[in-house]
Amino acid sequence: MAMNDVECCDFYQVHEDVVRAVNAKMPDEDQLYDLAEIFKVFGDSTRIKILYVLSESEMCVCDIAQLLNMNQSAISHQLRILKQNRLVKSRRDGKAVFYSLADGHVKTIMDQGMEHVQE
Repeated sequence: MAMNDVECCDFYQVHEDVVRAVNAKMPDEDQLYDLAEIFKVFGDSTRIKILYVLSESEMCVCDIAQLLNMNQSAISHQLRILKQNRLVKSRRDGKAVFYSLADGHVKTIMDQGMEHVQE
């Protein structure tokens, strides 16, 4: 067997039709990279906490810091990462800046992840 062959059965047989059909549906490398980057952002428990509280209500940095018992600087840093990855958005009201989830997709990801954890 060649080095790059994958042993998965008692005999080696590529199912060309299946491989071709799946390959036709594969996203391009850039899209897969972007998806992996989003999941990396979800890999931090502080960011998950922030996303969870924002799924309940729009909040300012002070509110989030108080709720999570963290300093505002740490919250701002994490919000910047979440915003860069288009998971949260902000709006200004006078001097205050309020944060919320960027769209319904973020809540869906959180809800489905929690459902999976609770199974």
